[in-house]
Amino acid sequence: MPHTVEKIGGTSMSRANELCDTLFINAREDGDLYGRVFVVSAFGGITDLLLEHKKSGQPGVYASFANDDTNHGWHDQITQAADAMKEIHARVLDHPADVQQANAFVDERMHGARGCLTDLQRLCSYGHFRLAEHMAQTRELLSGLGEAHSAYVTTLMLQRRGVNARLIDLSGWRDSDKVTLDERILNAFANVDPATEMPIVTGYAQCTEGLMREFDRGYSEVTFSRLAALTGAREAIIHKEFHLSSCDPKLVGADAVRKLGRTNYDVADQLSNMGMEAIHPKAAKTLRQADVPLRVTNAFEPTDPGTLIDDQPAGEAAVEIVTGLPIVSLELFEQDMVGVKGYDATILDVLARHKVRIVSKVSNANTITHYLDASLKTLRRVERDLAQRYPAAEITMRRLSMVSVIGRDLGGLSVLPRGLVSLSKAGIEVIGASQGPRNVDVQFILDSDQLNPAICALHSELLEKSRPGRDLRRAA
Repeated sequence: MPHTVEKIGGTSMSRANELCDTLFINAREDGDLYGRVFVVSAFGGITDLLLEHKKSGQPGVYASFANDDTNHGWHDQITQAADAMKEIHARVLDHPADVQQANAFVDERMHGARGCLTDLQRLCSYGHFRLAEHMAQTRELLSGLGEAHSAYVTTLMLQRRGVNARLIDLSGWRDSDKVTLDERILNAFANVDPATEMPIVTGYAQCTEGLMREFDRGYSEVTFSRLAALTGAREAIIHKEFHLSSCDPKLVGADAVRKLGRTNYDVADQLSNMGMEAIHPKAAKTLRQADVPLRVTNAFEPTDPGTLIDDQPAGEAAVEIVTGLPIVSLELFEQDMVGVKGYDATILDVLARHKVRIVSKVSNANTITHYLDASLKTLRRVERDLAQRYPAAEITMRRLSMVSVIGRDLGGLSVLPRGLVSLSKAGIEVIGASQGPRNVDVQFILDSDQLNPAICALHSELLEKSRPGRDLRRAA
């Protein structure tokens, strides 16, 4: 049978020793043990320490190095990251010899990275060299340290338990060759036999394309999808700590949600747009074009098949997911806009320059409103640029929230009117609502403090009440 390529996220990786019992080994015999390639992320929290905290923005090694005024502040950060790595693998590994090897691995990699950054800082103290020109490579270097560490530790752990595990390090450490992502993967797998060994692959891959430049911290899913496509995988599997379900069980209750079971890439794209990524859109495109189905499972429930994502249409119309996110509306009003071309293109150009993510937009004769996923600090800069372009325009910003009802086929379900009625009954005022002709999502715009109540109201009306026989399926 062809192999599978399976990705494990950072939060799950922090429980790697538990994964031996649920995912890696479980009760498998040798015949079932292999035929699986695992792509691993860095242990939870490590990439935050190496780069910057994903949510709070608190600086890690990269951010401290980029803004270093004291010429030594980032040294403390790199020591902190190394200590955190050692603390994590001391919990994951059982044998003292394995811990010792992992400590030596961390020391060698972090010492090398420290030397690189020191030399770069010294070089850029001369006027002919600019640190800003090397920051992209610096970010790539630091990011790869986390995945290399987790892959190395996982390989040690599995080998200690009798598994023929093999480290596949795509991070390009001390490799001077300039290769593309495809070349990096194919060269690494030239002599690998998944039928008799278990490859443990770094989620980061050093390549000429520069994964961080385009995908930033979504690079591991790009590596994962490209590996599945290039090696002809039977299936690509993402292991999470939870099932892909109809709503956040912490919000509406575990007994009220249900596991999806099956959906398609169209729904996965809508989820990405709402900040609830099942998989990065570019990674999904790679799998789609290679005709590799994707499965999302709960890593700690090995007997559950999870949710299959492919290109198949829905057998019948149904709401599958209700989700939402905080947004900021950017509204540009100008009376002279009627019949004049170029306003929208200019706004898009400014938003792109400031790297602002657009969730949705609406327009009429003299107003264009974009619903954005960005900080107010960034949007103040956008506002200043637009005010210079259109000094007569009225530009307003407002914190709001968006709730989206998503499904492969929403045709004939009256989601928009039923949703409006259910929100009205819950005492929630709707600022705006829209449904596109593809019938895959309906969006409701609300005040910022109505996000969670609206999700609960819509899930209750469109999923819980509509469920035949009230067959509620638990999705932890």
